[in-house]
Amino acid sequence: MQYRQLGNTNLTVSSLSFGASPLGNVFNNVTETESTRAVHTAIDHGINFFDVAPFYGDTLAETRLGKALKNKRNSILLATKCCRYGNGVFDFSYERVLRSIDESLERLQVDYVDLLTVHDIEFGDRQQVLTEAIPAALKVKEMGKARYVGFSGLPVRYLAQIARQVDVDTVLSWGHYNLLEDEINDELVPLSMEKGFGLMNAAPLMQRILSDAPVPSWQSSPQAVKAIQPKLVALCREYGLALSDVALNFAVQHPVIATTIVGMSEQRQVEQNLRALQIPIPDELLQRIETLVSPVKNQMWFEGKPENNIPKSNGQHE
Repeated sequence: MQYRQLGNTNLTVSSLSFGASPLGNVFNNVTETESTRAVHTAIDHGINFFDVAPFYGDTLAETRLGKALKNKRNSILLATKCCRYGNGVFDFSYERVLRSIDESLERLQVDYVDLLTVHDIEFGDRQQVLTEAIPAALKVKEMGKARYVGFSGLPVRYLAQIARQVDVDTVLSWGHYNLLEDEINDELVPLSMEKGFGLMNAAPLMQRILSDAPVPSWQSSPQAVKAIQPKLVALCREYGLALSDVALNFAVQHPVIATTIVGMSEQRQVEQNLRALQIPIPDELLQRIETLVSPVKNQMWFEGKPENNIPKSNGQHE
């Protein structure tokens, strides 16, 4: 396992991180025994960063992760989130953030987290995010309940815009660095180097489009993007490789992104993801993938408040 510095923090994180949302049964049902086994397997093989949120499984993921991490708190780094609590349930108010961290600490059975992330800021009112949610998270840090503070979201240009206005320790971008998307490089990567915040990437498999598994019915990509999946699967098989392994290996190689968060809930998934990091991917295959996906590259959907959707300017790198 490789480890990297998370921005200007004193945290050294594994290049592959454990995304705990599947522990909340958000993809399919998993038993508590199996989820605990997955967490322990990850720790035993050097994964040291665990990312969860109250939103995942309506607090179930936090509760399960807390049980699984019992007696292992000192060997891992733990991140949770605030401000998103259920389908369509958001609260970016100052007071709710302060209550939220206490609720999370109780479920996780710890007295502090290493990182508190303001979750999916594009769904909040910009001023409330800037004047309540982020200041409240910084207050949590001051109180010693979180060592570091950051925010997350989907619209990558909006993340960059907010990152210019606040001083946080981390920014978590999802869906914008993988075999289908590279817009994280336009603004967020250079900004992280300039300001020193740790940059994290999630969803390297694009909610299963970049895997052999069926694409969920709720997946929001344009149909042309979803339709590329069987072609990519077939192309990788020509080289004796699984698409998900190629996609994960590719994402983790980014030189500036500190860690790539992947959802896991079963021991076999953890073991497969760890193996994927070791597989040599032929340059020729990556070039053929690039050619194949170029007609649908960077066709990302938008989530959140319409005013937080910053369109790509004509002068920007596609």
